[in-house]
Amino acid sequence: MTSPASLSQNTSAAPWQRAASGANLLSADGSLGVTIFEEMTTLAMSTGAINLGQGFPDEDGPAEIKAAAQAAITAGANQYAPGKGIPELREAIAAHQERFYGLTPDPQTEVVVTTGATEAIAAALLAFIEPGDEVLTFEPFYDSYGAIIGLAGAKHVTAPLLAPDFLPDVDAMESAFSERTKVVLLNNPHNPTGAVFPREVLVRVVELARKYDAVILSDEVYEHLTFGVQHLPVAGIPGAAERSVTISSAGKTFSFTGWKIGWLSGPAHLVAAIRTVKQFLSYSSGTPFQSAIAVGLALPDEFYSGIASTLQHKRDILAEGLRAAGFGVYTPQGTYFINVDTAPLGIRDSVDLARKLPELVGVAAIPVPVFCHPEGAERTRSLLRFAFCKKTEVLEEAAARLATLRNKL
Repeated sequence: MTSPASLSQNTSAAPWQRAASGANLLSADGSLGVTIFEEMTTLAMSTGAINLGQGFPDEDGPAEIKAAAQAAITAGANQYAPGKGIPELREAIAAHQERFYGLTPDPQTEVVVTTGATEAIAAALLAFIEPGDEVLTFEPFYDSYGAIIGLAGAKHVTAPLLAPDFLPDVDAMESAFSERTKVVLLNNPHNPTGAVFPREVLVRVVELARKYDAVILSDEVYEHLTFGVQHLPVAGIPGAAERSVTISSAGKTFSFTGWKIGWLSGPAHLVAAIRTVKQFLSYSSGTPFQSAIAVGLALPDEFYSGIASTLQHKRDILAEGLRAAGFGVYTPQGTYFINVDTAPLGIRDSVDLARKLPELVGVAAIPVPVFCHPEGAERTRSLLRFAFCKKTEVLEEAAARLATLRNKL
């Protein structure tokens, strides 16, 4: 467990400083840095490298969803949507939850459309936490979690996910809970590790959340991108429904990350609290995109199984090149990402290697330590994350380039 005393917990610091510290953007002397994504993207552009750092697809999603957005624009759906989202999309989200998981949220009171999952997470955290509270996440963690926890002045406590499966250490997870734990923030399937939490892990999380009366926020944006295992929403675990808010989005499932259409669902009293905060962030977003995503959520089962199998094939292409490069490869069960260990190459510093890779072999990646607090960064010091949500021919070229790494070191 790590719970570092840092600027992100210092309520006398400026809010922007707490947010930056929570996202690991402040150096030891307090100067503001850029995100690792910006740094790696800049390196990729300057060297002509294939950018497998940031997790966004390089091709569009289904044509019928694009056509639905175009039709909505032509039909005049170009003004503010209702603050909680257009009825058509809220009903489609509720139907999706019932179709895939047997959950039955009320689209009128238990579903809210947000500007991407990121806004849903931010609004939920800001609705429920304050200085002195603790928020538990698993580590490595998506950087926006730390930023919002820091912005709120709360304490960010983490429990480690351990290689090779990147599942929680149960003892560390239990030790991470306390009487001050206000929110447990899950990310399942998990970015950046690609882990998919099994039922027994989710059951224990729910038991501990109930023991300490904590709200469970579950970021499930990769819910349909799993390989050989089934995603289980935590809200479906007995005892979880009354304290769980489920978050997802259209970006990852449908490959329209730029549309920024997300949503959350949960019990009415929690959703109302989040909606109160959310309406003073973006209020509403993407009216024509909302109706288009309603079309997407109604696509047949073959679509959903197809996107997972296609992505699994892409994962395997990249994994082959990474193994040829000499990395230790951790095969993910879900998401866009595959993690590797640089130690078999005699390299212990993945941050240093990430900065050299674009020049060495023409491929960019993200070092996993940037998703951690200092103790976790040391534990993951030799791990790199690559994104495989790219065109097949791009991944084949990246794999071929990576296969030359051993000879160039």
